[in-house]
Amino acid sequence: MKKLLYTLILVFTLSTTVNAKSAIKDKPNTELTAEQKIELESITKRVEEIRSMDRSMLTKTERKALRKEVKELKKRADFLNQNVTLSLGAIIIILLLLIIIL
Repeated sequence: MKKLLYTLILVFTLSTTVNAKSAIKDKPNTELTAEQKIELESITKRVEEIRSMDRSMLTKTERKALRKEVKELKKRADFLNQNVTLSLGAIIIILLLLIIIL
C-alpha cells in the first residue's frame, strides 16, 4: 500500500508543471525614476571603462579589486532593474526540501 501511495505521489508531482511565464506577465512593469536611470548609466559607463582598461599592467590586488567592483556594480544594477534570480544551487535546495517534506 505504501509503494502504491509513494508511486502516485511521485507521478502526481512529476506530472505537474509550473508556468512561470504567466507569472511574469501579470507583474506590472515599474519604470525607473530619473535618478535611478542616471545611476544605471553611470554604472554601465564604469563597467565599460573597466572592460576597456589594459589590465596586464595591474598588480594582482588591483585586478582583484576591479573584479570585486564589477560584481558590486552588477548587484546594484540588478537591484535597480528589480531582477530576481535563482541560482541552480538554490533551486536544488528547494527541490530537496520539498522532497523531504513530502
